[in-house]
Amino acid sequence: MDLFSGSGGLSAGAEAAGLEVLAGIDFDTNAVATFQRNFPQARVAQKDLSKVDTTFSESLPDCDLLVAGPPCQSFSTSNQRTRTDDNPLNNLLFVPVEVAKVKRPFAVVVENVHGLGIGSRRKYLEELVNRFEQVGYTTTVVVVSGAMVGLPQHRTRLFVVATQKPIAEFSFVEAPQPTVNDAISDLPHLEIGASTDVCTYGSPAVSRYAAELRGALKECSGHLVTNNAGHIIERYKHVPQGGNWRSIPMELMGNYSDVTRCHTGIYHRLSSNLPAKVVGNFRKNMLIHPTQHRGLSIREAARLQSFPDSYVFCGSIGKRQQQVGNAVPPLMAKEVISKIRDGAN
Repeated sequence: MDLFSGSGGLSAGAEAAGLEVLAGIDFDTNAVATFQRNFPQARVAQKDLSKVDTTFSESLPDCDLLVAGPPCQSFSTSNQRTRTDDNPLNNLLFVPVEVAKVKRPFAVVVENVHGLGIGSRRKYLEELVNRFEQVGYTTTVVVVSGAMVGLPQHRTRLFVVATQKPIAEFSFVEAPQPTVNDAISDLPHLEIGASTDVCTYGSPAVSRYAAELRGALKECSGHLVTNNAGHIIERYKHVPQGGNWRSIPMELMGNYSDVTRCHTGIYHRLSSNLPAKVVGNFRKNMLIHPTQHRGLSIREAARLQSFPDSYVFCGSIGKRQQQVGNAVPPLMAKEVISKIRDGAN
């Protein structure tokens, strides 16, 4: 069962690890639609999980594994304005404990940003661990990077794993990390503003990673690209692979009140032969395709996040971009959940 399910990255990982997805709950209409589309057998509900009580928890199905990805805004190091004790989202971190008290799954996995374990936010991590232990769970904190699981992206996530009995220590044999080229080069060539959702592939898969995500498909969805204004397209042309906004002539950055405050991820062009930077808000950050003067398509970003090509995202282009960027990479979730499954047997 998946709380704060979003588009279903944790559930996609659980399914890949051999589990059946029973239920997903999220507040966002479009994310709920995506979850239902990809897990048609599951009970899916749209609900504000800040209002969880015992009665609601009792109405949920029994499960062996409860997963949750509470909002991360107050724990992320990328936005200090929301990283405060006053953020009302802080207490959502503890909702999985309240549900676990009632449903008593064998294991609970709570995923969040690495920043949950850093500095002033660490007290929330410690409180979460304490609450799980107070209700009888053994708790382990696992930090997973893209390099540890063979994800073509420099992304690090923190997983709090609570189990009814101790399981073996989490360790990962680092897999070869695919490059951006490995991950997306077989996808079709697209132009700015591309609007044909379903397309055939551009070429055969060049890597095992891409081949596994393609499966037996001949075509897939998500080949939509933001239709940028002319001055933004002109900026793209000045950025080399691995470069960012600093490569753009200052006269082309006139709409920024203080361009020096831009972070390194703004107008970053991916390098073909390296893993990608974090695929977060890739539309807002103007993350640039390695060889084409445009932003990433939804499918390209989903590939870098390890979603299979059969996975369909619902809503407008902006809503789909947000869902992909916010998601837990299914490959990360699969590796963590597989360790729990193996340890339970």
